[in-house]
Amino acid sequence: MSDFIVVLWTSGSLEEARAIASYLVESQVIACASIIPQVESIFHWEGKIQSAAEVKVFLKTKIQRFEELRNIILEKCSYEVPEILALPVVAGNKSYLEWIDKSVR
Repeated sequence: MSDFIVVLWTSGSLEEARAIASYLVESQVIACASIIPQVESIFHWEGKIQSAAEVKVFLKTKIQRFEELRNIILEKCSYEVPEILALPVVAGNKSYLEWIDKSVR
């Protein structure tokens, strides 16, 4: 199994996404965050179908840092139940994966 993961997180605002992503990079919990400023989500919440404009964030890191990453997002984000999903990296550009490895403490 690969040590590398991509974590999907959905934020309620671009400002929040930037602030938390910057904190995660500065803390070396992640190597990189890619922020997509506007996505539309349709979902069940509080007994009805709702939609919202949201911000999608892709976080690149190692599996060993997932719990810390998740806890930081839970502490700092505005959502009651934020999307935080870790996907395994099954293959990748070797030099990029080496860069992630060096960037994450």
